[in-house]
Amino acid sequence: MVGTKRSNDWGFPRWRAYGAAGRGASKVRLCDREGCNEVGDRPAPKAPHSKDRWYFCEAHAAEYNKNWNYFAGLSPEEAARRAAEEESGASAFRTSAQWQWAGPGDGSRSRDEMRALEVLELDPDVEFKDVKVAYRRLAKEHHPDTNAGNRKAADKFQKVQAAYEVLRKAEERKNGKVA
Repeated sequence: MVGTKRSNDWGFPRWRAYGAAGRGASKVRLCDREGCNEVGDRPAPKAPHSKDRWYFCEAHAAEYNKNWNYFAGLSPEEAARRAAEEESGASAFRTSAQWQWAGPGDGSRSRDEMRALEVLELDPDVEFKDVKVAYRRLAKEHHPDTNAGNRKAADKFQKVQAAYEVLRKAEERKNGKVA
């Protein structure tokens, strides 16, 4: 009977892949940042839509991504066109926001608009016609002429007016009118 032979794949730590022949060290790519000796295992594009890649360590990849400008070298019109093309293909992300996974509202309103809706005591997904109805109701209820000498009513009236202005201007911007 032939004696058993020792396997090349024993021991810890492993310096090579399982089943690899020989005892040579495996090749490791270093970070492409000048002077960095960390493992470069995070690819980053050298230019938009380029197949060429840099390979950075985690720290340098984060720095590179933070300073990355996808629209570098494009005119404002071309950048706007490309942004619109990218957004048209990413509609699935916007539809998930309506289920309130990312917070209140459908993601189409700014923080100021959300605060204005709170002042008007409305839900985030309300239409503008309902905003008008709520504004008229609250303005009538808190108007200084109907609440003479009531400072709280006067303050609430001012907040209601400011909230309505924020929402009115947002609606005009949404419909393409200059506010």
